Amino acid sequence: MPNIHEELKISLKLLKQEWDEDLQQFKKKFLYTSISDKKNEGICWYPVQLKKSRVGYGERWIVDLERFDSKQSHVFQSGKSVSIFSNQEMHSSPDLRINGVINQVKKDIMTVTLQVEELPEWLHKGKIGIDLLFDEASYREMESALKSVIKAEKGRLAELKEILLGDKSAVFEEEEVLIENQLNTSQQEALKLVANAQDVAIIHGPPGTGKTTTLLEAIQQSLQQYKQVLVCAPSNAAVDLLVEKLYENGVHTLRIGHPARVEDHILSQTLDAKISLHDSYKDLKKLKKTAEEYRKLGQKYKRNFGHEERMQRRRLLDDATRCKVEAEHLEEYITYDIVQQTQVFACTLVGAANSAMKGMKFPVVFIDEAAQGLEAATWIPIQKAQKVVMAGDHCQLPPTIKSYEAAKAGLRETLFEKVIKRQVYASKMLDLQYRMPELIMGFSSEYFYHHGLKAAENTNFHYLNPEEPVLEFIDTAGSGYVEQTEEESLSTFNLEEARFALKYLESLIKRVGVAVIKNSQWNIGLIAPYRAQVRRFNELVFDSYEFPNLRAFSELLTIDSIDGFQGQERDIIVISLVRSNTQGEIGFLSDTRRMNVALTRAKRKLIVIGDSATLSAHPFYNAFLDYVEANGCYKSIYELLE
Repeated sequence: MPNIHEELKISLKLLKQEWDEDLQQFKKKFLYTSISDKKNEGICWYPVQLKKSRVGYGERWIVDLERFDSKQSHVFQSGKSVSIFSNQEMHSSPDLRINGVINQVKKDIMTVTLQVEELPEWLHKGKIGIDLLFDEASYREMESALKSVIKAEKGRLAELKEILLGDKSAVFEEEEVLIENQLNTSQQEALKLVANAQDVAIIHGPPGTGKTTTLLEAIQQSLQQYKQVLVCAPSNAAVDLLVEKLYENGVHTLRIGHPARVEDHILSQTLDAKISLHDSYKDLKKLKKTAEEYRKLGQKYKRNFGHEERMQRRRLLDDATRCKVEAEHLEEYITYDIVQQTQVFACTLVGAANSAMKGMKFPVVFIDEAAQGLEAATWIPIQKAQKVVMAGDHCQLPPTIKSYEAAKAGLRETLFEKVIKRQVYASKMLDLQYRMPELIMGFSSEYFYHHGLKAAENTNFHYLNPEEPVLEFIDTAGSGYVEQTEEESLSTFNLEEARFALKYLESLIKRVGVAVIKNSQWNIGLIAPYRAQVRRFNELVFDSYEFPNLRAFSELLTIDSIDGFQGQERDIIVISLVRSNTQGEIGFLSDTRRMNVALTRAKRKLIVIGDSATLSAHPFYNAFLDYVEANGCYKSIYELLE
C-alpha cells in the first residue's frame, strides 16, 4: 500500500486519464461528424422549433424547444450544458450559436436556460438544433481540489487528509448524547456517532433503512450547535431532495448553483430567487433601469457634436456608471443579508467551488450519496470543512466512470469506501429497513450486508394481497428468447423477453384487480439493465397497440434503467435481465452492486425474469437462484406459457 501522498498522486493521474477518455469519447461522437451522425449518437436534436420563451429568476431567458424526430434516443438530461445553433451558414458564422443549461427534458420538449441578455433573431426562424457540450469545468475543479489536498501540509485540510486516508485515527468524544426523536435504535446510534465525532462520521444506509431521514435529523441537530453548515451530494437530484425536506422542516436553506439545474418546486431556495424576493430588490431593479436609461441617452450623442453636447454625454455616462456602481453595492448587500440568514448551504460536490461560497469555512460538511461521488469531487467540499459527515451505501451504485483502465486501477474506489475500511469505528450501519417484506430483502441482506438487515414490522403488510407471493423468479432457459445487439448503440436487448415481461405484468394486474391497483395508487417500475431494452419496453407499451391495458396505467408506470431507479421505490417491480447466450456472457450484469439496487426497489412484489443457463455461470446469480429455489419463488417459463 503506497503512502497517502503517493496514493493521492495516483488518484490525480487516474483522474487525468478519465478526463482524457471522456473527452476522446465525446470528440469521437461530436467532432467532424454530420448532424445525422450526432443524432444517431444521441448528442444532437435537429431540427427543433422554439415553442415558448420567458424570463425567469435572475432575469435569465428560458426557452422551450420541441423536436420533430421523437423516436431518436438521446443522452440529454437536466443540468447538462448545451449549444443551440442555426444551420444557416453554421461554419462561417460563429455568432449563430448560443450556450445554455438544460432545466429538464420531457418527451420531445427541452427547457433550456440561456446565457444571453437578448434572444437572437435567428432563434425564431430557419432550422435550429441543439448540441451537447463537454463539461470540462467539473474536471478542472476536481483536479484543483486534488492538487490542494496533495499540497496541504498544515491546517485542517492536512489533518483531514491524514485521518480520512487512515494515517491517523479519527477522534470521538465519549459524551452521553441525549437524542429526542422517534428514530429507531440504529438510527439513534448513528446520530450519537455524528454528535461525538471530532473529524469524520459515516452513516451507512442500506436500501429502505431511512438514511435520508437520519441524515436530515443529524443536520438539524448540528444547527442547534452551529449557525451554518454545508450539505452536498454528487447529483443535483440528490441535493434537491435534501433541500425540499429541509425547507419543509422550516430550515433556512440556500441552494447554490445554476437555476436550470434546480427542480422547479425548490427554485425559491436559489440565490437568484431570494434576491428577487428581497425587500430591497425593487430599489435594485430601479437603479439598474436608471443606469441603462442614462447609458442609452449618453450614447445618442456622437463625437462630432459640440462642446456642450460632449459635456452632456459625459455627465449622462458618469450618471450611468454611478447608478451601476450603486446597484452593484446594493446587490452585494442583498446577497450578504441572504447569506447571513442562511442555515444550510446546499450544492453538488463540484458546486462547492461556486464563487458564492468563496473563502467560506463550515464547522460541519454533510455529504449524502457519498458512495456515488468520485474521490476527487468529494475533496472539493471537504476543503471547507472542520468535520465531515458522509452518508451512503458502497454496496449500491458506484460512480460512473468512462475509462475502464482508470476504473480498474483504482478510480472506482470512492473516499467513502476508503474511510469505511480505514476508520472502522467511524461508521454505523442502519439495520432496520421499512420498504420490503423479509423475503424480498433476504438475499441482499445475506449477500451484501452479512445478514445484518432486519425487516420492520410494517413490512409484514407489504403485499398486493395475502395470496399473491411477494417474490418470483421466472426462468426463461430453453424458451428461445435470445439477446440481440442494437447496431447504433451496441446496447443489448431481448425483444421476446420484453414481450413476455409485459404480458406477465398485464396478467398480474388482472389477477390483483385493475380497480384495486388504481384505487390504491400502487405504482409499477419496469427495470432493465440495458438502455436498448428500456427502449423496447417503451416502444411496445407506447408505440404499438399490443399492450393497451398497460398504456392505461401510464401514470403509475415508470420504465427506466437500474441507474434511473437509484434512491426510489415502487410497489411492483419487474426486472428483465436481458442476457441469454450460449457463452454464458453477462457483460455489466456482473456489476453486482448495480443489481443490488434493482433487487431492493420493490415494496410489495418483485418479479425477476432471466435465463438461468446464462446467468448461473456467475457466483452472484447462482447464489440468487439458490435463494429463490430454497424459498419456493422459482418458476420455469413453461409453467406460464399458454
